[in-house]
Amino acid sequence: MRMVNFRVPYNSGRLIFVLVVILLLGLLLLPGQFQGVFKQIGGPVGWVLSWPLRAVASLSDGVANLWGGYVALQGVVAENRELRKELDSLKGQNSQLREAAAATERLAALLEFKHHAGFSTVAAQVIGRDTGNWYRTIILDKGESAGLRPDMGVITPAGVVGRIVKTTAATSVVLLATDPNNAIASLVQRTRDEGIVEGTTQGLVRLKYIPMLSDARPGDRVVTSGLVGGFPRGLAIGTIARIDKEEGVLFQSAELIPEVDVDLVEEVLVIESPNVQTEGERLDAPSVKRKP
Repeated sequence: MRMVNFRVPYNSGRLIFVLVVILLLGLLLLPGQFQGVFKQIGGPVGWVLSWPLRAVASLSDGVANLWGGYVALQGVVAENRELRKELDSLKGQNSQLREAAAATERLAALLEFKHHAGFSTVAAQVIGRDTGNWYRTIILDKGESAGLRPDMGVITPAGVVGRIVKTTAATSVVLLATDPNNAIASLVQRTRDEGIVEGTTQGLVRLKYIPMLSDARPGDRVVTSGLVGGFPRGLAIGTIARIDKEEGVLFQSAELIPEVDVDLVEEVLVIESPNVQTEGERLDAPSVKRKP
């Protein structure tokens, strides 16, 4: 294949050289005239060239703003993370303060009742509950070293909780009033009819051995009789919800709404001297009818 050789003619190269020289001389000798010419030529050219420069400048500013926003956003994310940690910590502290306030309120009520009870008591805290199916019990943080022993009654300011059945040097086991193996001598406060309060297998409370001719009815309050057991007279046990009368039996029975929710008890008072009669109760109440 034959190669084509492109050469600039000698005369053309000389012409270009002459034009460049003239242009330079014009810049040196005639600046005013050439300035006007260059202004006319440079205006459109500068306007055309300014668009890419402006686009590059706008892109640079956009990238700078985007980067600044990203850096600022990272700072906000870190700040939010720290604020969440602080919020979680404050929630935990608030929960602890609420629990401490509730415990303080319960202890204040307990101490107030202890002060006005009229009989000697020992304050104790519930540290355990029986999870088995045989007995319904709670465990207290005080025992023989604090003077506690079996058969002592256990109460709250609201009413009867149960009775101590076992002690160690540092703990006590309390059989709750809702346990079927527990029996508390009691009476209907309005009618003065005596009976025995026992727990049920369903975790409820029943008043048994109410005389058939008794006028007891739903709404009547049932309290301890104070004749036997570890309780003084007049401590609340519950309120009659329903009277049960069966044909061919000698006594009525009643279902009670317990005064104390034993599943929620946290602090209790153990009665040391139950033989003191509470104020306002009769001292000449008849004897309790024993369960045959």
